[in-house]
Amino acid sequence: MQSLQELYKIGNGPSSSHTMGPKRATEIFKSKYPNADKFKIILYGSLALTGKGHLTDYIILKTLEGYKVEIEFDTQTDCKVHPNTFDIFAYKEEKLLDSWRVYSIGGGTFKIAEKKDIILEDIYPQKNFNEIKQYIKENNIDLYDYVCLFEGKEKITQFLTEVWKTMQQTIKNGLTTTGIIPGKLKLQRRAKKIYENKLDSETDDIRKTRLLSSYAYATSEENASGGIIVTAPTCGACGILPAVLYYMKEVYHISDTEIIKALSVAGIIGNIVKTNASISGAECGCQAEIGTACSMAASAIAYLFKLDIDRIENSAEVAMEHHLGLTCDPIYGYVQIPCIERNAVAAMRAFDSAILSSMLETNKKISFDLVVETMYETGKDLGKHYRETSEGGLAKKYCRNKFFNMDLL
Repeated sequence: MQSLQELYKIGNGPSSSHTMGPKRATEIFKSKYPNADKFKIILYGSLALTGKGHLTDYIILKTLEGYKVEIEFDTQTDCKVHPNTFDIFAYKEEKLLDSWRVYSIGGGTFKIAEKKDIILEDIYPQKNFNEIKQYIKENNIDLYDYVCLFEGKEKITQFLTEVWKTMQQTIKNGLTTTGIIPGKLKLQRRAKKIYENKLDSETDDIRKTRLLSSYAYATSEENASGGIIVTAPTCGACGILPAVLYYMKEVYHISDTEIIKALSVAGIIGNIVKTNASISGAECGCQAEIGTACSMAASAIAYLFKLDIDRIENSAEVAMEHHLGLTCDPIYGYVQIPCIERNAVAAMRAFDSAILSSMLETNKKISFDLVVETMYETGKDLGKHYRETSEGGLAKKYCRNKFFNMDLL
C-alpha cells in the first residue's frame, strides 16, 4: 500500500477524480513540454459525461492557462481500462511532441498508460486488513503504531496535523457561509441553518443528528462550491470523516493528538479499499466513495472509543456492508444531489456501526477484506449508467420529470 499522503489530499473540490486527478496529470505533462504551443485533451467515459458538472474542462483550462487548448468530450468510445480516461497531446507548430493516456482512478490519484517511471512505490508491505491485523498482534502494537512504523512518526504526524487543521477550517467556513451553491440546481447552502436550528426540547439523539449533519453539510457544501477540502478518501465523500472527528472533539472533548491518531487508523482502512478494490464512483458506484468513507469514519470512532483491533475491523466492515450496491447518479453531474445529503446520512451511520460493533462478538463471519472484495465485484456488476454518468437513477428521473412537469422545479 502507498503512503497515506497519497490518500489524504488537500485541494479544491468538487471532484477528486474529475478535477484533482486531471489537474495533477496535466501539470506534470505540461512541465515536460514547456516549449509546446498547443495542447489537446480528449475526455472519455465519466469524464466526458459528467465533466462539465464536475468542472473537468475548467480545471484543465486553468492549468494550461496561456496556451492554446482544445478539449473534446467523447461520450461514445468504450473505456476498457477505466471509465475516467483522457488523452492529452502536446504540439509545437502543429507537430506532435508527445501524448499520454491517463486514467484518473479516484481520490486524485492517476495512472499513465505505459509510463512505469511515474508509479509511486508501496511503503506498507501488508496488502489487506488480515495481514495488518496479524502483524499488529504479533508485534503487540496498535494501528497508529503500525502507521508510524512505516511512515515515520514525525513525518506522518506533521502531515496529518495539516490534514486535520484543514478539515476543521473547512467545517468552520461551511458553517458560516450562506447563499447559493454554484450550478444550475441553484441549491441553497443549509449547513449554517442546520447547525443553528436547535429545538427547545432537543434530546441527545436529535442534537447528535443536528451537529453531525451540519458538519457533514458544511464540508460537502464547501466542496460543491470549489472550496478547499481534504479527500477522505474522495471529494464526493469528503464530509463524513471530518464530521465525526469534529463531533468527537466538540462533544467528547477528544484531543487533537488523539484525533490525529484516529486519522491514521481511518487512512489505513481507506488505503486497503484503494489498494484491493476502488474508491472511484465512476468505477464502482457511490459504494466505493461513501461506503469507504463511512468505513474510515467508523474505524476512527472505534479507535477513539478504545475498541480493540477486532472491533475496529467490525466497525469498518459493518459500515461498508450496508452501503453495498449504492449507485452514483449525480444530477447534472454536480457533486450536490444526492451527494451532500448522503454525506450527512453516512456520518450518522458511521457512529451506529462503531457502537453496534462494540456490542457484537469478535468472531464475526464476515471480514473487512471479504466485504471489500464484495464491494468491488458489486461495483463491476452495476450498470454503467449507475456509475457516475448522470444517465441513470435520480439523475435520469429528475431530468425526465423536470422536462415533463415544470411544477416539480
